[in-house]
Amino acid sequence: MSAIKTSLFSRLFFRMKIQEVVLLFITVVWGCTFLVVHYALQFTGPFFFVGVRFGMATLVLLLFSLPVLRGLTWYEVKAGCFVGIAIMLGYGLQTVGLQTISSSKSAFITAMYVPIVPLLQWIFLRRPPGIMSMIGVLLAFIGLVLLAGPDDSSLVFSTGEIITLFSALAIAAEIILISAYAGKVNVRRVTIIQLASASILAFFMMIPTGESVPAFSGTLLIIVLGLGIATALIQVTMNWAQKSISPTRATLIYAGEPVWAGIIGRMAGEILPAIALFGGALIVMGVIVSELRLKRKKPAASSDGYAG
Repeated sequence: MSAIKTSLFSRLFFRMKIQEVVLLFITVVWGCTFLVVHYALQFTGPFFFVGVRFGMATLVLLLFSLPVLRGLTWYEVKAGCFVGIAIMLGYGLQTVGLQTISSSKSAFITAMYVPIVPLLQWIFLRRPPGIMSMIGVLLAFIGLVLLAGPDDSSLVFSTGEIITLFSALAIAAEIILISAYAGKVNVRRVTIIQLASASILAFFMMIPTGESVPAFSGTLLIIVLGLGIATALIQVTMNWAQKSISPTRATLIYAGEPVWAGIIGRMAGEILPAIALFGGALIVMGVIVSELRLKRKKPAASSDGYAG
C-alpha cells in the first residue's frame, strides 16, 4: 500500500509544470514570512519595518532591472503608485495586526482576500460573482467567525483581527488593480515602482501614527535583508510563473500559504484551539471553492451529426 501511495505521489509531482513546483516552494517561503514578521516586531514598529522591507526589495530588483527603467512611462508610474498604495495598506495593516494576534491566525485571515475579490468586483466593476464565488465567500466568512474564537455566545473580534481583515481588503484591491493594468504596462518596471512607492508611503505613515525610528539592531538588519530578498523573489516569481499557469491553478497553490504558516507557527509553539483550526480550514476551503467554475453540459450530438 505504501508503495502505491509513493507511486501516486511521484506521478502527481512529476506531472506538475516547473512553474507550479516553483510556486509551491514560494508558497512555503511566503508562509514562513508571517512568523518572521511577528518576531521582528519585537525590535521595530510596523510601518518602519514595512518601509525598510519594501525598500530593500526595491533595491534588490533594481540591481537586475536598472536598464529596463529607461522606457518608463507616466502611465506606468501612475499604475505602480496606485498598486503601491494598496500594497502599503495591505502589508502595513497586516503588520499592525501581527502585534496582537498570532502569525497563524494572521495568515488565515489574510487568505480571505481571495473570496473578497469577486465581491469588490461586484461593487466597483458591476461584475456579479458566480455561484461558486458566493459559496466560497460564505465558507470563508463562517471560517473567520470560528477563527476569531469568541469566548462566549457573542461575536467579538479583537482589534488585531479587524485590522488584519482590512489588510485582506487592501490586498484584494491590489489584485484588482494589477488585473486592470495587466497587458498595458511593463511588468518589471511597474513592479519596481509599486515596491518603491509602498516603501515611501510606509515611511510617511510613521508621522501620523507617531512611530519612531528604532534603535539599531543586528537581528533586525538580518531579518530585513532576508525578507527584502524574499519579497523580491516572491514578486518576480509570481509574475514569471503566472504567465503560463491559469489564475485558478495558481490560486489553488496559494491556498496552501496559510496552511504552511499554521504548520510553521505550530512548530514555533503557537497553538490555536480546535475550533479556530476548523475555521482556518473553512477559509482555505472558501479560497479553493471561490476559484472553481461549474462546467455547463454541452448539448448531446444526434446520430446525424447535429445537436438534438
